[in-house]
Amino acid sequence: MTTHADSTFTFLDWKEDELGRTEGGTRLARAYVRNTYRGAVEAADTHCAYTIAYAPDGTGTFSGYQLLEGTVAGRKGGFAVREEGTFDERGTVRCSFEVVPGSGSGELTGLTGSGSYTAEHGVKAVPYRFEHSLGLG
Repeated sequence: MTTHADSTFTFLDWKEDELGRTEGGTRLARAYVRNTYRGAVEAADTHCAYTIAYAPDGTGTFSGYQLLEGTVAGRKGGFAVREEGTFDERGTVRCSFEVVPGSGSGELTGLTGSGSYTAEHGVKAVPYRFEHSLGLG
């Protein structure tokens, strides 16, 4: 059975390193991020790594993985999500994510799901939507 959850996560830390830049101005960077999730997903101090391509006009794209350890709907364990997103020149981020198949551990073994969020630059608490199934296989 699939469960729908609307919750929030809060940015704790963002560390970014430039990897390179083209002559035309496109910049490639790597960001290491920590978040805390509250609501249907309870996970403190997650670990996330993004690769980001910044276009000269201020827009860009990113992809990455996030490792969460905590609970989903009261079940304890860990899992990873793969994230893909874009951002505009104002800093509005649109991201979709999915649970990495087979990444669930503990009581989250067999977890599947996907979700999305939109984050506004400067706002630390970000609402997200997560559709998931805790069917154990």
